[in-house]
Amino acid sequence: MQDIQSIDDIQRLLAAEGYVCGRPLATVVFLALRLGRPIFLEGEAGVGKTEIAKALSAALGRSLIRLQCYEGLDASSAVYEWNFAAQMVAIRTAEASGGADRGALQEELFGPDYLVERPLLKAMRPDPAGAPVLLIDELDRTDEPFEAFLLEALSDFQVTIPEIGTIKAPQPPIVIVTSNRTREVHDALKRRCLYHWVDYPDFDREMAILQARAPEAAASLSREVVAFVQRLRTEDLFKKPGVAETIDWAKCLLALDVLTLSPEVIADTLGAVLKYQDDIAKLQGSEAKRLLDEARASLEPA
Repeated sequence: MQDIQSIDDIQRLLAAEGYVCGRPLATVVFLALRLGRPIFLEGEAGVGKTEIAKALSAALGRSLIRLQCYEGLDASSAVYEWNFAAQMVAIRTAEASGGADRGALQEELFGPDYLVERPLLKAMRPDPAGAPVLLIDELDRTDEPFEAFLLEALSDFQVTIPEIGTIKAPQPPIVIVTSNRTREVHDALKRRCLYHWVDYPDFDREMAILQARAPEAAASLSREVVAFVQRLRTEDLFKKPGVAETIDWAKCLLALDVLTLSPEVIADTLGAVLKYQDDIAKLQGSEAKRLLDEARASLEPA
């Protein structure tokens, strides 16, 4: 990280990995690296919260360890578990051989050979390349008890395994926590992090993102795609399309050898942009043409 001396360095490194980063977000990343603080990113799905962890790990040459959160996730599933099947085989083998030392067997069964490391424990281990990037993705999907456990783990960067003891990270991992805000995350956890709301990009930044992620798309088609998606986000939709959908749609259009948008092309490929039938139904008939006309009008010089 010696090469990172400024916010501009962060933007340059992430851009080299295809991630177009605005200065406010780059500032948060820079401060997190300097101060050793976790980053808490909130925003709608598909705006690039997960991607920044991938880009940062690649830019720094660090391992990426991902903990995908879900309802019912508990501490043991996130930290470790024992290889029960292998333990049973070892017990049966010891019984068959006879005369096994019970204390030695127990010490062996609850030793490193039978320990299955989950993301949080892996993130505490030393790494020759340096502290890994720990992505705790979609924390809002978990329950409050796990959030409380995570609060402790991120405060001291250590975890405790009853059979082994406390394992503390020799160097704190670079932690990125994301939330789609399906529920509010407790203030106590947010206070330990540097917070940033990742919003939908403006036209120019979304164009830059699309050019970085789908460079083979013609500039004229990219402009129409971005303008249409930006216009689509102003509609009353159940789920507005994110940047991920913009990129997916452009790649679908390229696969179909589309050179320019038309109502027919939009109708055929809406499944790449919208993910709910009610939203797709709103764009049937003349609605797609209306939005396309408005998008093209926004591209015309004033």
